[in-house]
Amino acid sequence: MSFLQMPHPAAARRIFLGRTGGLALSGVAVALLAGKDALAAQQAGSDGGGAPQDIQILNTALGAELEAIAAYQLGAESKLLQKPVLDLAATFQGHHKEHAQVLARTVEKLGGKPVLARSSYDFPVAQLKSQADVLRFAAKLEQGAVSAYLGAVPLFGNRDLSKAAASILGDEAMHWAVLRNALGEAPVPSAFMS
Repeated sequence: MSFLQMPHPAAARRIFLGRTGGLALSGVAVALLAGKDALAAQQAGSDGGGAPQDIQILNTALGAELEAIAAYQLGAESKLLQKPVLDLAATFQGHHKEHAQVLARTVEKLGGKPVLARSSYDFPVAQLKSQADVLRFAAKLEQGAVSAYLGAVPLFGNRDLSKAAASILGDEAMHWAVLRNALGEAPVPSAFMS
């Protein structure tokens, strides 16, 4: 099962943590992700560069972002989305593209090779027959991402990394809320995320 096809938020968290092996990113990765190249260079000089585990974790996140980009592309090409919803999908896809670009650059700066998008993903194409179906699919993906980042934030020892992960969590939560609202559902279903 792919990162973006989580049947339940708890499953998303387990898969995300399983892919990362429960490891936190180094201060080098945090600095690079935050765009602080000078700090990253200083830290890299002190520890010999990016550890392989950091590159692996970043590539896992990059793979998930590339999958999200493909999912939004599928929705856009389905011809099921009306103009305002299509624009929204393009905006959310743009956010995922920005995340992917930063992750790929970070992997390269740490001396790794960024993962590439897969040639195909196992999306439920046959089940997408209406705009509401596409919105539900996207909302489920964003909910899985929210859950995964929620589970990851407390694992980071570096406060800067926790902030960066929480920032992405916030972006995914806003996507999920907007998609729920577009479906006529309560945008924020409860007072707490799980």
